[in-house]
Amino acid sequence: MKPFLTYTFIFVALLGFSQDKEHTSYFDVNYFKGNISLHNNDILHLIKGHPEGVILSWNKKTYGFNNWEQRYNYPDYGVSFIYQNLKNDVLGDNYSMYAHYNFYFFNRNVMMRIGQGLALTTNPYDKETNYRNNAFGSKLLSSTYVMLNYKKERIVDNFGLQGGLSLIHYSNANLKAPNTSINSITLNLGVTYNLDAEEPEYITTLSQQGKEKYTQTLKYNLVFRTGINESDVVGSGQFPFYIVSAYVDKRINVKSAFQLGTEVFFSNFLKEYIHYRSVSYPEEPTTGNEDHKRVGVFVGHELFVNRTSLVTQLGYYAYYPFDFEGRTYFRVGLKRYINDNWFGALTLKSHGAKAEAVEFGIGVRL
Repeated sequence: MKPFLTYTFIFVALLGFSQDKEHTSYFDVNYFKGNISLHNNDILHLIKGHPEGVILSWNKKTYGFNNWEQRYNYPDYGVSFIYQNLKNDVLGDNYSMYAHYNFYFFNRNVMMRIGQGLALTTNPYDKETNYRNNAFGSKLLSSTYVMLNYKKERIVDNFGLQGGLSLIHYSNANLKAPNTSINSITLNLGVTYNLDAEEPEYITTLSQQGKEKYTQTLKYNLVFRTGINESDVVGSGQFPFYIVSAYVDKRINVKSAFQLGTEVFFSNFLKEYIHYRSVSYPEEPTTGNEDHKRVGVFVGHELFVNRTSLVTQLGYYAYYPFDFEGRTYFRVGLKRYINDNWFGALTLKSHGAKAEAVEFGIGVRL
C-alpha cells in the first residue's frame, strides 16, 4: 500500500510540474535613503537626518492567461517588507508588511509599484515617556508606499537592477491621537533575482480580438462601514462610528464605473468633541447640543482589477450642523468582490490631507 501511495504522489507532482506554467516569480532587495516631507509644521521638531532602510519583496509575474492581466499590461503582484530607520530616537524604527501590485510602462522599462499594509513602530507617543512624538499615537499604523523605478531584469544570468523614487507614508488615520503622520521621499537602488530560468510567452488574445466591448445596466449599492477613531484632542477617548451609504454606479467599460450617492455618518467621537468644545471654550458659540450626525452626497470612480477594485470618492456634507474640518471630504480604498453581488471594503476617509478614519465595510451591489 505504501509504495502505491508513494508512486501516486510522485505522479501527481510530476503531472503538476508538466502543466503549462502560467506564472514565474522573483525577489528584489532595495536600499533607500531620503528625507521626511514637511507636510505639517507640527512635525518640524521630528525631522532630523536622512531616514534610510531596506525594502524586500517577492513578486509573482503574470503572462495574460487571465484577461485582466492583459488589460493591465501583465502586472506583477506580491508581498513586501520594509524596515525604516527614521533617524530620530523620538520616532524610533518602523517595520511594515504590504500587499502590492507592479504596473509597467514604456516597453516594461518603467515600473510603478503600489503597496498597502500595516506597520509596527517601536516608539509611539506616550504622555510621560515620549510626549514629543506627535506623529504616531499608536504602535500599529497603516502604511502605503509607491515606488517608481527604471528596471532591467536578467542583466547577468538571473540578476537585474532597478532604481528610482519611493514614497512611504505612515499614519494611524486617527485611530488614536496624536496622528500628524510621516511621509518619506526617498531614492532607492535595488537588485532583482528571477527564480525561474525560463519564462512563458505573453498571451495577447485580447488584442487579437480587437477592443473589448462591455455593457452593464445601472447597479444599486448599499454599504455599511464601521471602525473606531478619536478626535485630535489627546486622551479624549476612542469611539465607534457607523456609516450607511447608498449609491448607484454605471459601468462605462470593462475597467471603470462612475458612482453617485448619499450617506449618513454617525460619528460618536464628534459627539464627545462637541461636548469638549462647549466646556473648554465657553467663549465659542458651541452649546454642546449640536447634532453630531452628518449627511453627505458624493461622486466616485471605481477601477476594476480582477476581483479587486480601487475606489475614489469626493463628497460634500449637505447636512452639517457642526463645523469640523470643512464640508468636503475624500475617500480612497480597496474593494474585494466575494461574488458578483457581495463585497468587502477597506477605505480611508479624510478632509484634504487630514485623515478622519479607516473604515471597514461590507456591501451589496445589485
